[in-house]
Amino acid sequence: MVSSALHGLSRSLRVYYGDQKRQRAMRELYATFISEGDLAFDVGAHVGDRTGVFRSLGAHVVALEPQPLPGRALRLIYARDPDVTIVSAAAADHDGTVRMHVNTANPTVSTASGDFLAQAEGAAGWEGQTWDQVIEVRAVTLDHLIARYGHPAFIKIDVEGFEDRVLAGLSEPVPALSFEFTTIDRDVACRGLERLAALGPYRYDIALGETQQLTFGEGRELDARTMAAHVRALPHEVNSGDIYARLAN
Repeated sequence: MVSSALHGLSRSLRVYYGDQKRQRAMRELYATFISEGDLAFDVGAHVGDRTGVFRSLGAHVVALEPQPLPGRALRLIYARDPDVTIVSAAAADHDGTVRMHVNTANPTVSTASGDFLAQAEGAAGWEGQTWDQVIEVRAVTLDHLIARYGHPAFIKIDVEGFEDRVLAGLSEPVPALSFEFTTIDRDVACRGLERLAALGPYRYDIALGETQQLTFGEGRELDARTMAAHVRALPHEVNSGDIYARLAN
């Protein structure tokens, strides 16, 4: 188990820090949402590649990571940076605890969603994935984080099928945010869009996979209903991506 976990962590570090082209693309994308001096939340920070990009843009970052081993790596990388606050917790729709299903060989897809595990079982593109450990971790809401650390300019949420539960813990609009979706459980994304539509007049764009490229572009963003239809129409092979939401002026 220990060997598998260390191998999984090493894989994450290679994937998320080893591709400089990807790093540049992320910086260009997030620069449209984050400015010098902003506060950003990195929810599901994993090993902190987004945290690093947010810092390169001059943001103060609150990074949430509930898994012990990635959390340890996050601390080793950012321990000396006073503008990074690391919180050992998962985001949820309540303060308390949640059960985390850990994939030790591929910890980037660890999840607090039992429904996500059920949808992944037997799905194309998810063959060979095994969630072999269950741990109980601290849970906090986005409202809790805002009360503790301040109102963020941007929130990134990447929590493997738990995004709707995270957004349910937000009761006030923020200027911009992103949340991951997967094609094995599109209902999660649609519930997230419904939640945001109830909070404020957001407009939406989408980046597929790890392209870090928005599909529609400034001035052509979609409303929540149209984005939900777009997500439902995507081919299964897309696998995943991120929906970006910005409050309309």
